[in-house]
This record gives sequence, structure tokens and C-alpha cells, in this order.
Amino acid sequence: MAEPGSRRQDRLQIRPSPDERNTLQHLYRTTPLWRVVRNWLVIYTARYVPWLNVKRRMYQALGISVGQDASVALAVVLDIFFPEEISIGANSIIGYNTVILAHEYLRRQWRKGPVVIGRDVVIGANCTILPGVVIGDGAVVSAMSLVNKDVAPGAIVGGVPIRLLGETED
Repeated sequence: MAEPGSRRQDRLQIRPSPDERNTLQHLYRTTPLWRVVRNWLVIYTARYVPWLNVKRRMYQALGISVGQDASVALAVVLDIFFPEEISIGANSIIGYNTVILAHEYLRRQWRKGPVVIGRDVVIGANCTILPGVVIGDGAVVSAMSLVNKDVAPGAIVGGVPIRLLGETED
């Protein structure tokens, strides 16, 4: 887990575009084509695999840290370029059609950073989680949320972008 008090921005590696073109034009300088193809095949196959233990092993083969009994629902998309930057804690649930990104290609720069999802976290359907985010143990993210900053342990957040809605009762 990230250091207490550190911020999402502090965990990101930020690199400028080498020329005037947008950073996506330099895609294969950041990740080799063969690796993108391999990751795409595994991640897009795993999206529709109905067996959670098989799906977990597929993700772990790409370097994703997936804890025991973590459940990744149907149609979830994990970062194709840097899957090894993603960590999902034990007994967590990632809801339907959620996207977890460990990179962002922007016009003048690209960013990469770890995504750490703690233990016993629930992420609702159709969420987007941006690179560098840490979601603390026992947190809940409501459906259709944009997680653009850290979520404290036990917090209930939601919205676009997220805001604090309450705290879990444990």
C-alpha cells in the first residue's frame, strides 16, 4: 500500500511527449507491441471467463496481484499496457464493466502509476479507476463513479468525480 499522506499525483511517473505529436503516437516506445497483444488477448478473454479462480490465475500470469477470494466481475477491463501495476486485495469485488487504468496518454505527456485496491473493497458496476489511486481496506465505491483520487479505508464514495458519501459500519 502507498505511504500514508502521499497523493495520487506523487505516485505517478510523468513523461513528456518526445515531439509535437500526441503521446499515443509513441505508444510502442512505452510498451512493446508483442506485450500489448499478449495482454489484450489474456485480459479480453478473462472478461468473459465465468470461473473466478481461472480468471484470477489469468490475471496473475500477467503480473497483476490478485488476493485470495477476490472477484472480478464480467466485462471488467484491466489496463492492457501496464497490468502489473494493478493490485487487488483479498475478498474484494470489482463490479461489472469497470475499467482500471494504470496509464493515461495525454496530448503532451503520458502518465503511469500503480492502482492499489485494498482488502474487502466493493467497487460497483461501470466505474473508472485512474492510475496512481489507492482504495483503502473496506471501502465502497458506488456504481458509475470516477475514482480520480485516493479513497480512505472504510469510506463510501461515489459520483463523477468521487466524493465522500459516508463510512462503512464495521
